[in-house]
Amino acid sequence: MNVLIGGAWPYANGSLHLGHISSLLSGDILARYYRAKGDNVLYVSGSDCNGTPITIRAKQEGVTSKEIADKYHKEFKECFEQLGFTYDYYTRTDAAHHHKAVQEISFTLLDNDKLYQKEVEQAYCNSCAQFLPDRFVEGICPNCGKGARGDQCDHCSKVLEPLDLVDKKCKLCGSSPTTKSTEHFYFKLSSFQEQLENYVEKAKEKGCWRDNAIKIAERYLKEGLPDRAISRDLPVGVTVPVEGYERKKIYVWFEAVAGYYTASKKWADDNQKDASPFWEGNTKSYYVHGKDNIPFHAIIWPGILLGVNQLALPTHIVSNEYVTVEKKKLSTSKNWAVWVPDMLKKYAPDSIRYFLTINAPEHRDADFSWREFVYSHNSELLGAYGNFVNRSLKFIEKFFDGEVPPGHVNQAIKQNIENVYHQAASLIEQTHFKEALELIFGSIRSANKYFDQQQPWIQVKASFNECQDTLRSCVYMIVNLAQLLHPFLPFSSEKLQQAFGITEMQWKPIDIPTSAVEITAPLFERIDVSVIDQELERLRKQSSL
Repeated sequence: MNVLIGGAWPYANGSLHLGHISSLLSGDILARYYRAKGDNVLYVSGSDCNGTPITIRAKQEGVTSKEIADKYHKEFKECFEQLGFTYDYYTRTDAAHHHKAVQEISFTLLDNDKLYQKEVEQAYCNSCAQFLPDRFVEGICPNCGKGARGDQCDHCSKVLEPLDLVDKKCKLCGSSPTTKSTEHFYFKLSSFQEQLENYVEKAKEKGCWRDNAIKIAERYLKEGLPDRAISRDLPVGVTVPVEGYERKKIYVWFEAVAGYYTASKKWADDNQKDASPFWEGNTKSYYVHGKDNIPFHAIIWPGILLGVNQLALPTHIVSNEYVTVEKKKLSTSKNWAVWVPDMLKKYAPDSIRYFLTINAPEHRDADFSWREFVYSHNSELLGAYGNFVNRSLKFIEKFFDGEVPPGHVNQAIKQNIENVYHQAASLIEQTHFKEALELIFGSIRSANKYFDQQQPWIQVKASFNECQDTLRSCVYMIVNLAQLLHPFLPFSSEKLQQAFGITEMQWKPIDIPTSAVEITAPLFERIDVSVIDQELERLRKQSSL
């Protein structure tokens, strides 16, 4: 099976925070799972380096947009690597290959009569002497009455035009913009209304999309799909490849979602591969992102794909809700956030991955709490999983000279492990990652209970053969737990993989021959609870809330 996984493209205008990772982590879980299963996987993403937020940050710091994009693209790559993300290709939207491929898509839409020129009124700031990109216009959302940007309202998820806003202001200088005529290319999104209605209805029937994606997509379709401008008067971005339009750029909403295709094309070119199987009708595709990106992945990107006669519409929309921090809305402008580069300096990546998965905002907003993070690590990762592995291996070291003992694996344990593989696979494929991880940790608690009930410290003296069977069963559970947890906790799984000489992770039960086990240091270290108050104080001091 061909599996395409696309992770949303973070804006390269500031550091990653836990909200970003919470919405993107499931992409890596999927990629690791499908690779272990033996499927053909392509996992792509990149940094959005053409967006208005980067231009704003550059103006604030008095540097070029490229300097800002370079800085954060590099930081993003380092953070993703430290967290164990296994992108097959991670690129950036200001790369030459991306510009070329986006322009090719534009030509195809033009040839297919899906683009047309239109003169429109656009927000213009006389003080700044420029047309204002949508995100340079801020005001009140006409739909819900709350503060919004000119492209979208984060409160009600309505896609907007800058002139729709009430009490409009220029983000750069604060003055009220006027309107001025300009000509742009428009995408005939309205022409795909019926096809997209059928597409969303089928997705709903199959249960492949998160509920929030279905609800937002249905709302857009009910309101009626408007045609959308694909060009803007911008200083940075992909140049419109039409004579007379060289000073205009392709709108970021259009070229950023096209990045999944352009990245796959570049991956294929660089590795002498063929990307076309990942864009055929029988491809299974997962698009992983936050709630604010739903309209672009559920409606607009499928519309573009229909416009270029592409069969591979998204099959799974993996759209998370929002993450709050200590019960308050995450705010980057007020610095009420937990920044990933800072967190990685102090905490193990598996600890971060575990907490963000077990507390993922899959169906409702989730809260990040330092208290819950520390206690979750100490009780579950260290107290349950780490404890079972450590006590089993220490016993083998003491009584079996570090050799995995011969013996027979308990049949009930074998059956349970086999069931967990099947059940966890189904949950992962249906994007229920939290449930899958809870299921596996249920087996870990059962493993600890088995160790306690068997009492190998008594068996080793009273019935040596039974003790061998007990430890053999424990090792069987450990090596399979390492495989089952590899998509979620790759670093601790790889430690066990090395300790037991496992050559590759698979998604099926395995046993290992009687051999020496390289006793490793404990999988996890205790986090001192004193850090809770320290981190809370740090959060309060850094914030302007």
